[in-house]
Order: sequence, then C-alpha cells, then structure tokens
Amino acid sequence: MKPETVRFAGFRTLLYKEVLRFWKVSFQTVGAPVLTAVLYLLIFSHVLDRHVTVYGDVPYTVFLVPGLVMMSVLQNAFANTSSSLIQSKITGNIVFMLLPPISYREFFAAYVLAAIVRGAFVGTGVILVSLLMVSLPVVAPAWIIVFALLGGAILASFGMIAGIWADKFDQLSAFQNFLIMPLTMLSGVFYSIHSLPPVWQTVSHLNPFFYMIDGFRYGFFGQSDVSPWVSLGVVSACFVVLAILTLSMLARGYKLRA
Repeated sequence: MKPETVRFAGFRTLLYKEVLRFWKVSFQTVGAPVLTAVLYLLIFSHVLDRHVTVYGDVPYTVFLVPGLVMMSVLQNAFANTSSSLIQSKITGNIVFMLLPPISYREFFAAYVLAAIVRGAFVGTGVILVSLLMVSLPVVAPAWIIVFALLGGAILASFGMIAGIWADKFDQLSAFQNFLIMPLTMLSGVFYSIHSLPPVWQTVSHLNPFFYMIDGFRYGFFGQSDVSPWVSLGVVSACFVVLAILTLSMLARGYKLRA
C-alpha cells in the first residue's frame, strides 16, 4: 500500500462515517429540512407575492428561494457537526475517533466536508422542489458555489465548536435557538435590508449571516444589497477565525480527552 494511501486512510474513513451517519436517516436529515423550506416558500409567497417586488422587478417568490436555500444549507451544516460530536461525547464513542493516528487537521476537515455535503444535498433539494413553482435565473454560478461552500464550512466549524463545548443536548440547543436561528432569520432571508429603517440596516451589516445570504443571492440575480466582493471578504474572514479557533480546541483536546 502506498504511503499516501495509508496517510489519508483515517481521514477518508472518518469522512465516510460522517456522511453515512446522516445519509442512513436521510428522510429525517435531508427530506425534513427540504419540506420545512418549501412550507416557508408556500406560505410567504401566497401572502406577499402580489404585494412585494425586490430589486425593481424580481417577484417576491423568486427572491425568496435563494435565501431559503442558503438558510437550509447553513442550519444543516451546523446540525451535522454539532449533533455528531455531542452524541459521540455522551455515548462515549468519541474515544474511538481519538485513538487512531489521525491528525486534528484531518479530523476537522472530515467533519467540515461531511457537513458541507449534507448542506449541499438539502440545498439542492430545496432548489429542485422550488423549480416546480418558479423559474429561477442563474447569473453567476461561481458566486453561488463559493458562498454555499464557505457558508457551509463556517457553520460546520461553528457546529464543531458548539459540539465540543456542550456537555449535554440542552446546551447545544441554546446555540441553535439563541444564536443560529435569530441570526439566520434576521439576515435578509425574507427581505432586502433596503426595506428596513437606517438603524436596522446598520444592525444587519453586523450580522455575518447577512453577507453569506446576500452574496449567495447575487449569484442568481446579479444584484445584491452590498458588493459580493465585500461579502466574500467578510465571509472568508469569519471562516478563517472559526477554523483557527476550532483547530486550536482540537489540538488541545479541549473537552474531548479526559
């Protein structure tokens, strides 16, 4: 066996394990989030489609789809890493992932990539179902891919931090209910921030989730509330900070090694 093959065997195995973990229950981990996003789309489009247009001539239902897609990607990327780590810690099988000769960088990469895969499956599902109801333009596919990958990586990293720090599911739920959900809902998923009063526009610019969703939406319409390059800079900086923090926790074995 080649040395390179042996070197990355642990990474590949852990990645396979994490992908298989959510795929075995895909009806719950992929199907349910797609259904939730579609219900949002049906309800909000029914109520507001005839009354709201965005970016001049974009129907509200069409505007809503990219935001719901990105929201689904972010929430599921966070859920994948955080739930996996907290379950492994509570059941005690985390030790079997720490014993093999796998570096903390490979550990981080495997968890993040698996979370991105789950987010991509859910996001693709939302898009495919939405296409049955609306015609969705695609102006700059590269921006769509970049922000989907970076957004998924950021929330996967944040999910690892939450999963490492939390000692029980109640603590993990606090991250979801008091951080992830409010930041997502107030990030422009359901509206353009230009429709807000100036003070709330300023507050929205402090929310990193806004830049993820606004940059992602630019890939579809070629229009956004801020420049996609600004969004890319903010999102990239957030990923670097969270990745460094997560890698530091893994390197020290924080709350992972007895």
